[in-house]
Amino acid sequence: MLQSTNLLPLFFFFVCWSCGTLNVVVSEPQTNLLYTACSPYYEFVISNFSIFSENLNATFRDLREQVKDQNKHFATSQVGDQNNPASSLFQCRDYLSIADCVACFDVAAVQIRNCSAGTHGARVVYDGCFLRYEVSTFFSETTSFNAVSCGNRSAGDQATEFTSATQKLLTNLQATTPTITGFYAASKTQVPNNGGTIYAFAQCIETITQSACLDCLNSGYSNMQTCLPNSDGRAYAAGCFMRYSTTSFFPDNQTIDTIPLVKQGRSSNNKGAIIGGVLGAVVVVLVVLALLVWIKRPKKPKSVPRDDIPGASKLKPPVTYNYRDLKLATKNFSVENKLGAGGFGTVYKGNLKNGKVVAIKKLTLRNSQKMEEEFESEVKLISNVHHRNLIRLLGCSSKGDQRILVYEYMKNTSLDRFLFGKRRGFLDWKQRFDIILGTARGLAYLHEEFHVRIIHRDIKTNNILLDDDLQPKIADFGLARLIPEDKSHLNTKFVGTLGYTAPEYAIHGQLSQKADVFSYGVVVLEIISGQRSEELKVHGEVEGEFLLQKAWKLYERGIHLELVDNTLDLNEDDAEEVKKVMEIGLLCTQAFADIRPTMSEVVVFLQNKALSENLKPTMPLLIQTN
Repeated sequence: MLQSTNLLPLFFFFVCWSCGTLNVVVSEPQTNLLYTACSPYYEFVISNFSIFSENLNATFRDLREQVKDQNKHFATSQVGDQNNPASSLFQCRDYLSIADCVACFDVAAVQIRNCSAGTHGARVVYDGCFLRYEVSTFFSETTSFNAVSCGNRSAGDQATEFTSATQKLLTNLQATTPTITGFYAASKTQVPNNGGTIYAFAQCIETITQSACLDCLNSGYSNMQTCLPNSDGRAYAAGCFMRYSTTSFFPDNQTIDTIPLVKQGRSSNNKGAIIGGVLGAVVVVLVVLALLVWIKRPKKPKSVPRDDIPGASKLKPPVTYNYRDLKLATKNFSVENKLGAGGFGTVYKGNLKNGKVVAIKKLTLRNSQKMEEEFESEVKLISNVHHRNLIRLLGCSSKGDQRILVYEYMKNTSLDRFLFGKRRGFLDWKQRFDIILGTARGLAYLHEEFHVRIIHRDIKTNNILLDDDLQPKIADFGLARLIPEDKSHLNTKFVGTLGYTAPEYAIHGQLSQKADVFSYGVVVLEIISGQRSEELKVHGEVEGEFLLQKAWKLYERGIHLELVDNTLDLNEDDAEEVKKVMEIGLLCTQAFADIRPTMSEVVVFLQNKALSENLKPTMPLLIQTN
């Protein structure tokens, strides 16, 4: 009897639970984790992490209260003074109930705390929500990360019809979402010939502009093409989220018909074009009159400094070190402290007075006004670049004709030593893949995410350093160039390293981001093979082949794995990934710059399980060294 009495409350609980779950829609906060990342600890210095942590907790409480008590699907919060501020942003998909939204937040808040103590920022993306925090304000950012996640199930026999219907649905969503209050839209469509239903959703964070929302979704749509014709895919960035699936993931009453909205937008554009044409004619007349007045003014020769490039004026000056302190830190630049040397100077290990170990680069410069200006410009540029996969310039020093750069110290030195030197064979495939991906992310930041476009010009294995966790950091920006936003490339004298150099740059001096992409592709092949790009391989009486030649011939014959470093032990999954990465390397080294992918596209390719069948590399053009 006692046992029955004790079980009675449990029985009533079960009955209540059954009524609440079996007869009502089951709660689904969609907590499938898609992406998580922690900001590097060295990007910002938090003066008091305890206070920062308290402020962060306060923002999380505020976010949760806004969602729960004010029925919000989007919320931001900022707490703290200028020394230890915390900014947080949360968004859940608008088709979720408030209860599911809160549940997704609770899961995200636990996950995001997995970052180590001292981390000043982090972000997590789930199917159902997005949570991010930083020490700095970021609410208008859209591209600090950009990724895609594809399902592994094919759409079946109607792949062509499925792809076409999905593309049309996503195109309509990306066009209409920025025009809808709240920046979100869900829709569905039928695949012809009873091919089933496709469900899709798009959303932007509410703190960006309409045009920024459109740009973000355009990028997401482009990334999503790599998923088709698989049955589901997701594209996500700091500013937006897109998803499609053959399985319904939102209630039917949340859908809208996007076609009338698209037509309405086109109609508005036509009216706008007529009005714009009239206004444009007036503007042209005024511009012509203004030019006539300007032409008659006396002209003065004027040089255009690098700071005139849009965005360059935002750069902050670097920290200045005392020359005597650096001399002391390197024991008067002694041989025993020497780490290496290159065409632009010698690098020494330095121990500063505060105990910090740094790398100190003593530059070799010609004594001229132009070189002085270039030094100051490059230092100003590099000291403002902050990314986990780029070496951090801590500051500089000048005395007389001495010019010195102070960098963070990398104990594991450069990648070439792990591929061709004493530590050859140390890196397994996973470590090599992480280096390939991290290097791509660093270059994508330089090309597309920093507020001025930067071309490195000398990407090679000895300019990729490895930190304590064997994560890559691109170094040696001595040749870096800025490109104005209104130019696709620069015409300049070739400088760099043959064997890594794009043909259009080496032959014609045409410099663009695609020159870095080419060099990166060569580095990828070196990482896979453990061979230097310019090293001529001769087997018996067989004519020797350079690495790029060899890789292309093996790819053409479908025997990719013959390129693999013989120190690697690959399992079946690794072997498939190596094939994919080798093809990405060959896509990057195609002869024509226009058909090479951008670095942000490379990042997406690397994160996908397989390359689209439409992505087939074309033959590279070899630049041989003499």
